[in-house]
Amino acid sequence: MGAFFRIFLALSAWWFGLTAAWAETRVALVVGNGAYANKAVLPNPANDAQDVAASLRKSGFEVILGTDLSQANMQELTIRFARAAGKADVAMFYYSGHAMQHNGVNYLMPVDAKLDDEADLKRFTRVDDILSDLQQAKNLRILVLDSCRDNPLAEGLKRSGRTRSSAIGRGLNKMEAPLGTIISFSTQAGRTADDGHGRNSPYTSAFLKHIGEPQEIGEVFRNITGDVYEASGKEQLPELSLSIVGKFYLNGPVSITVTPPAAATASDPCTAAEAHWKAAESIGTAAAYEDHIARFPNCAFGNLAKAKVDGLKQKTALAPPAGAKVNAEGKTREFDGAWEVTVTCADLGKTRGYTRFLTATVTDGVLRAEDKEPNKTNWLTIDGTIPPGGKATLSARGLTGSSAFTVGGGPAGSAYTYTIDAQFEATRGTGKRNELRPCKLDFMKR
Repeated sequence: MGAFFRIFLALSAWWFGLTAAWAETRVALVVGNGAYANKAVLPNPANDAQDVAASLRKSGFEVILGTDLSQANMQELTIRFARAAGKADVAMFYYSGHAMQHNGVNYLMPVDAKLDDEADLKRFTRVDDILSDLQQAKNLRILVLDSCRDNPLAEGLKRSGRTRSSAIGRGLNKMEAPLGTIISFSTQAGRTADDGHGRNSPYTSAFLKHIGEPQEIGEVFRNITGDVYEASGKEQLPELSLSIVGKFYLNGPVSITVTPPAAATASDPCTAAEAHWKAAESIGTAAAYEDHIARFPNCAFGNLAKAKVDGLKQKTALAPPAGAKVNAEGKTREFDGAWEVTVTCADLGKTRGYTRFLTATVTDGVLRAEDKEPNKTNWLTIDGTIPPGGKATLSARGLTGSSAFTVGGGPAGSAYTYTIDAQFEATRGTGKRNELRPCKLDFMKR
């Protein structure tokens, strides 16, 4: 009975300790990019990301998972992660895929990456920005980059002569962990690593082996480092930088705060705002400004960023569709040319229906249609502007013909007007008369 009671107490202590540890809010962004469009395909990152995500969920993490992300999707998920990290006790970023360094700055590559010149680097995710996002977490921040593979795009840029060769470094640039942070690279800074031949890369295999162990987090990462080094025949030594105070357990005894209380007031959340604002200005997209708002909502450029987003959204709403032709004044020209117009009006009581044919021209988006055979007492013209997107309200005016075709039997030569709701596509359009009688219109580009 005594032995049983001791076992019970031990298990109870372990369970309550584990439950308390998981009471913390833990969030992770896990990304695996392998299906690159420009020849640098990697077989393992998608597997790495899925397996790491599953492992972290077992350790109480809320996981944001992304595989084979385009530039736009990378930006969307990092913004989402930045918001989540600000509310978390523990935040982790895990990346498997291609990366590179340029002028000492590390970049992560989306699968639609192209690298014709240095300007294309603005489309990549800066690791410094990810590290800044991680710092918003209250207790522990972890950055893991299994991304030190040979990068054909970077080598191609170096050979092209469109950048200084010395600006592109081999592997990744060394990063020092801020207080309360762990940074782990799959190999030493300035070196490249093997992608592996199994389901996972060598580094991710070691990570999956150890991350669920009930050991102090620093010891866990030292074990990961040692496993990769031994498994690679001492050819690949992961880069590890730890700057934590106290002890932290993902799985095991109750974790304690790794950032001293004094550190909470020492950090200014707006320190990096100006540099990030300049980067957002250079990109100039709504997504870039929204990224700044997410990272620095209460800093000097927050309101300006919001104004920029509003202006760009308004501009987008008024802009012609992609590929549309416009003139010097910005009016759409995609519908310009000669058109045939058929007006069909159905019988309405005693009023007979009819069909009439018009010819039309559209110039700088402005339509004018007239009868094919002009008549002094029975004529019709249609005018109006076709905006981008093709949804238009046109105006019709004319003189009536025989009373048999006129609603109410009015005398020939009576003036009338009505409006038309129309929708145009590249070579076709349809419309309907809005007043008095049902008529439909068909537009066909010659």
